[in-house]
Amino acid sequence: MAQRSKKSATQKTRGSKHRAVTLRVAHTPRLNRYLESITAHTYFIRVIILLILLWLGFSAGLFLAEQGSEGTAITSYGRALYWGVAALSTAGIADTPISGLAQLIGGAWIIIGSVIFFGTIVATITGYFMRPLQRPVHQIIETIEYNLEHLEDLSAEELDFLKKTTDGLIMHMERLKKSQHNDD
Repeated sequence: MAQRSKKSATQKTRGSKHRAVTLRVAHTPRLNRYLESITAHTYFIRVIILLILLWLGFSAGLFLAEQGSEGTAITSYGRALYWGVAALSTAGIADTPISGLAQLIGGAWIIIGSVIFFGTIVATITGYFMRPLQRPVHQIIETIEYNLEHLEDLSAEELDFLKKTTDGLIMHMERLKKSQHNDD
């Protein structure tokens, strides 16, 4: 509360009649819910594991294909792993493999790895933002949770509306419990 009155005093001295707008870093509970949501409702973790396994496999194949090639920069498995990351990052810093088989393996890794990596990012973000549209109940719950986390920022009108909404939800829940109890 002390911070709020301090903000009000600061606003009054500046002559501002507008509500103070603050930029907040993501709250830990919201970030945790986001990560739990991604883990529970998408294949993100599975695809990342698949991508790591493919990276290890393609790097091993590239290293084995480059063994014995003169002038190759890929002289160890560690360098092959680095090449796999550098090639996938599309930064253009990866050395070109020398042997034809290594170039084929490297090209396949770049295509497959990029499709999986960028496809996963796009699918995860799209899926996360589409879920509330598919399940409006979650959107209602998230809105109420957000408002509860930011009670000090709500006006009296907004708090009254939030109270009416939660009272309606509680009444609905009690009716559901009674109907389930009557069915048993």
